[in-house]
Amino acid sequence: MTNDKDQPRAAAPRGWREATQAALYGPHGFYRRPEGPAAHFRTSVHASPLYAAAVARLLSRLDAALGHPDEVAFVDMGAGRGELTTAVLAALPADVAPRVRAYAVELAERPDGLDRRIEWRSTPPSGVTGLLFANEWLDNVPLDVAEVAADGAPHRILVGDDGTESPGGPVEGPDAAWLARWWPLAPEPGLRAEIGRPRDEAWAAAVAALTRGLAVAVDYAHTRDARPPFGTLTGFREGRETAPVPDGSCDITAHVALDACARDGAALLTQRAALGALGVSGGRPPLALAASDPTAYVRALTRAGEAAELTAPGGLGDFGWLLQPVGVALDALLAD
Repeated sequence: MTNDKDQPRAAAPRGWREATQAALYGPHGFYRRPEGPAAHFRTSVHASPLYAAAVARLLSRLDAALGHPDEVAFVDMGAGRGELTTAVLAALPADVAPRVRAYAVELAERPDGLDRRIEWRSTPPSGVTGLLFANEWLDNVPLDVAEVAADGAPHRILVGDDGTESPGGPVEGPDAAWLARWWPLAPEPGLRAEIGRPRDEAWAAAVAALTRGLAVAVDYAHTRDARPPFGTLTGFREGRETAPVPDGSCDITAHVALDACARDGAALLTQRAALGALGVSGGRPPLALAASDPTAYVRALTRAGEAAELTAPGGLGDFGWLLQPVGVALDALLAD
């Protein structure tokens, strides 16, 4: 016979922000699991080494724009198991690599065997000069969900540990102001929005780590003129999309309102445009190469296929890139 006292108590319904925080980053949260995020979903980092090479090229251009300082930082926000940081260090040219100080920012424990040059941290460093890069980090910053109720006003949605939702009170204060500015909802019951204010604040705090340099956020995103009418909150488990259940068993994610995160001087690009400016092209190699050097042709064809995936319309190519300069000009960094 089971003693009810031995059973964990389910949390009372709470806002999605609080529930997601516990489910992703709590003591037994999804992002603290030993297998790492790569076991559950595939990002541009995992799709091809061309992605890390493009980031390394951006860091090299930034190094030149900064005047080749004695030390230039690479800060990888939401570093997973250090895959991007490791690949960027390997792709850097010989005149840049010795001056790069790499930081991987992640709440999980440092992976065994990680390059000793990489400093593993739970928070970004402060006062550094260089490139801060956040690949699919902001989409996992927890936020609350609002839904228009019968009274025509947005109400906060509450959720139980099993994913069952229930209506909460009206959205008020700074969250209501954020919705009014960035995601206004018509008074039609059932319309939904994700309140992105925590992401704006998280991004501002990350950018503040830089004294000079460039901060880049890459994510699946939307802008004010094309917000999805019913939101985008979803889950991922073992490579498949699933219902978002805040029990630690799956990733919980939502598209990012990158335009709300942007500050003065920022640029918003598609990944297709950004990678194109960094030399990643999905064009096929010339057929003449197949006759003169078949091995080189096969390698070039493989690279072209990987580049096509990274820049594909309707896929990774439609991801948003938010580039926030800090004391540098963007033009030289994006010149093809």
